[in-house]
Amino acid sequence: MHPDLEKLIHLQRADSSLRRVRAELADIPQRKAEIEGRLAAERHRLEGAREALAASQKAQRQFDGEVQDLKSKLSKYKGQLMEVKTNKEYTAMLHEIEAVEREIRTREDHTLAEMEKAESLAAEIKKEEALFKGAEERLKTEARNLDERGKALEAEDRRHAAEREAVAATLSDDVLELFNRVARLRGSGVAEARDGMCQLCHVKLRPQMYVDLKRNDSILQCPACNRILFFALPVAVVVAPEP
Repeated sequence: MHPDLEKLIHLQRADSSLRRVRAELADIPQRKAEIEGRLAAERHRLEGAREALAASQKAQRQFDGEVQDLKSKLSKYKGQLMEVKTNKEYTAMLHEIEAVEREIRTREDHTLAEMEKAESLAAEIKKEEALFKGAEERLKTEARNLDERGKALEAEDRRHAAEREAVAATLSDDVLELFNRVARLRGSGVAEARDGMCQLCHVKLRPQMYVDLKRNDSILQCPACNRILFFALPVAVVVAPEP
């Protein structure tokens, strides 16, 4: 194989590895943001249950206060009942007392309903707290794993970049410029030729060109995509003899 061709294949592999590593590195911030969003959603659900419980307890206190005010009013009306002088005034005062007693019952019903609601919410909060704790631990573990993966990818990036630089340093300026120019345009500078065609753009090669390519002894470009072509020799399969 032409020495530059072998180096170009090596260079392409380093480039491909760098793109893969850098794509995954670029994706890590988004993945971490998704983890933070999921944790925020879990926290929001828990806080919502706590706020609902606080609102229910506040409503209970309000109804209790209203009941106490109404009972004071009822007591006052009952005291005035003994002081009225006519049947009309007596009847009117009884109506006032009945109205206050209805309001008291209504407020007490509301208080009972809020107590039942608060009991249900307290149980829900306990459940949500357990779910949040589990989610928090799980998501923090995922975030730590992403941080560790990021560090590993950064080390891999440095290794592939150094490998690429070392290979590139052994190529002539003209060959390296050709590779870089095609890679910028096509995303890759080298392509395999197999089955009579370029395996990346799938254009059929002229028969004589394909014959020349099989020798791998010169730098040839695909007439369609301009990638530098190489012919991959088949790997011999060794079959172990039966015992």
